Amino acid sequence: MTALGIGAVIGSGIFTVIGTAIAGQKFDTSSILNAPLLDYLVRHTASLGRPGAGPALALSLVLVAIVCAFTGLCYAELASMIPIAGSAYTYTYATMGELIAWIIGWDLILEYAIGNVAVAISWANYFNTLLEGMGIHFPRWLTIDYHTAHSKMPEVVAAAPHVFGVPIVLNILAFAIVAAITIVLVWGIRESASFNFWMVAIKLVVLGFFVFVSFHFVKPANWTPFAPNGFSGIAAGAAIVFFAYIGFDAVSTTAEEARNPKRDMPIGIIGSLIICTVIYILIAAVFTGMIPYAALRQTLATEQAEPLTLAMKYVAMPNWMVGVVAFGSVVAHTAVLLVFQLGQPRIFFAMARDGLLPPVFARVHPKFRTPHVTTILTGVAVGVTAMFTTLDEMVNLTNIGTLFAFILICIGIVILRFKDPHRERPFRVPFGPVLLPALGILSSLGLIYYLPPSSWWRFVAWLGIGSVIYLLYGYGHSRLRHPRTPPAPPTFNPASIIPPEA
Repeated sequence: MTALGIGAVIGSGIFTVIGTAIAGQKFDTSSILNAPLLDYLVRHTASLGRPGAGPALALSLVLVAIVCAFTGLCYAELASMIPIAGSAYTYTYATMGELIAWIIGWDLILEYAIGNVAVAISWANYFNTLLEGMGIHFPRWLTIDYHTAHSKMPEVVAAAPHVFGVPIVLNILAFAIVAAITIVLVWGIRESASFNFWMVAIKLVVLGFFVFVSFHFVKPANWTPFAPNGFSGIAAGAAIVFFAYIGFDAVSTTAEEARNPKRDMPIGIIGSLIICTVIYILIAAVFTGMIPYAALRQTLATEQAEPLTLAMKYVAMPNWMVGVVAFGSVVAHTAVLLVFQLGQPRIFFAMARDGLLPPVFARVHPKFRTPHVTTILTGVAVGVTAMFTTLDEMVNLTNIGTLFAFILICIGIVILRFKDPHRERPFRVPFGPVLLPALGILSSLGLIYYLPPSSWWRFVAWLGIGSVIYLLYGYGHSRLRHPRTPPAPPTFNPASIIPPEA
């Protein structure tokens, strides 16, 4: 169970967000509409920006691990109450009712689909670095989004081809990898234990290689000042680097398979979080020791860089070493894209089977026995969005959506302890029904506070859209409310990948 947690946590996040978490982020207000109150609030916050953690990122990582531990134990109790493995949508549908299940199911789109947009953008960055090391150079206007090019590299916009006066600037590599994975998933593939093992092994070997070859270039002077922005910088860094921990709740889905859930669940969850945090701290210490805080801020202010290879280039490491890390990162990103891009259509499938979405979302391919409609729709949405959006925007939106799901899970534990106290619970959150869930709620709200205001408003708008869809369609077609609804559609081929969170 601990190994499962390590494999779920260590993915694209550590390759993606540590640079921004260390250096900080200036809020962009150029796209804000002319709304006086909204404009004032955004610009007032943007004048301060979001401070970076600096070399104190290690403390940010510990802070996030504690938040995840609180929520992970709550996930474990819910998973142990339900006789089937499933995502937060399944848990809440079975225990807290349809409305909360819809909210979490709609919210999980941010964790899976929008999270995969961020992964696809990061994949494209590392893949482009790998190609450049092989002497293959794509035009810059085909490897970056318009917003980043316009704000940081106007020369790229000027050099791009124009159609009717509109510059053609898009991240074609991000779209290409999503399109390729979508085709594979429609076709149908089989996941094996050995595949999982090798994906985890490659991630760990590459990160170990980075630490080993980079340790010689570490300069302790770069760790001073340790926390240039105090606790606010550490907390803001935690809100960003939270992306690197997404997936830890996969451990909770094995509650029914645990021989002794009361003992095994906390060991699996806390153990995997501790091991991953130690690995992350080691990488953060080496990274911040290689490149000064000021130099990192300067670089991120002018380009959208991939942090680990950026540090290796900064100390002039040989190209083959940079290529090894870039290749390992591409492999790790591809594995994450594959599993999460498969997970999102199956959440749609489950919601449609319950009548909350139109039946087309539960349609199964007659030959491949995969949910091909939702797979293609998800692929198009993720691929097109990845061409035109920035990495930081997608990471922030993914983080706030996942943290909100954490809050609902913690609230659910408190409600069910009082509403259904006699229900069998092979695992119970320790220290009573209130303490740890309350800490999980408060700590998740604390991380949300340090996300940029634009993420809050986008999230509120997203929930608003979901509420309208539920009221216009889900409420009237719910199988729970209308048991005479036609039978649920056939299940898809069980030989296709079904990740724990799906």
